[in-house]
Amino acid sequence: MAKFILTGFADEIDPDLSVQLAHLRKNDIAYMECRNIGDKCVIDYDDAQVKAFAREMADNGIQVSALGSPIGKYPIEEPFAPHLDRFKRAMEVAHLLGTGYIRMFSFFLPKDADPAQYRSEVMKRWEGFIEAAQGEKLILLHENERDIYGENAERCRDLLDTMKSPILKAIFDPANFVLCGVQIWPAFELLRDQVIYLHIKDGRIADGKVVPSGQGDGMIPEVLQALKDSNFEGFLSVEPHLVNNMPGGGPELFAVAVQALWDVIEKLQ
Repeated sequence: MAKFILTGFADEIDPDLSVQLAHLRKNDIAYMECRNIGDKCVIDYDDAQVKAFAREMADNGIQVSALGSPIGKYPIEEPFAPHLDRFKRAMEVAHLLGTGYIRMFSFFLPKDADPAQYRSEVMKRWEGFIEAAQGEKLILLHENERDIYGENAERCRDLLDTMKSPILKAIFDPANFVLCGVQIWPAFELLRDQVIYLHIKDGRIADGKVVPSGQGDGMIPEVLQALKDSNFEGFLSVEPHLVNNMPGGGPELFAVAVQALWDVIEKLQ
């Protein structure tokens, strides 16, 4: 039996944690993908502050599905050592928040660069992440994203296959692939055996906009149906990105995105 567990980027509701938690509860969501609180990333707070956030989440019945870190979302030409230190801090924060997952990326490449030119450096840096994470009991989740090495499915697969690590898995983000001109179904088929977590937002090829689930070209109903048929158990993380595309504020648009996802799920066979 498939089990879809809803979570979401609560910082798209509001910067204030108390508002985030209130609206997660209002939308019957018991998890959050923790990224930003207030005016900065959660990994930039000290231990005492992170512990206080964790207590507030627990008091409100909210658990952390993943740390939505920015690790690897930096230019590949920047020195690696500071990013590795930041990754080590991200692991500490993940433990403090009680999650076993850290969302990560594979580095921005220079504009119009040949990705092959930077492949060895990407792999070297990811080897550094994986070595640092040994024994931490954490899963590193690589997200497909525009302008990074893992912008398309083939290079995401290249990273996964090159690392050959049980602590590296894939996040599947349909809208990010759509906005990169990637065909969704072949990408999903190529990566599905490594996909354990999804970011749920849809995208339209025609105008490049992010839209609610099922309203774009991300094949979200088809992807979720395939996962249901294979008895997938894991998180679907609502990441609306609707503020610039639809009328309404953060809480309202988050609710729109959640309802659109439920509408898709309810129609699955």
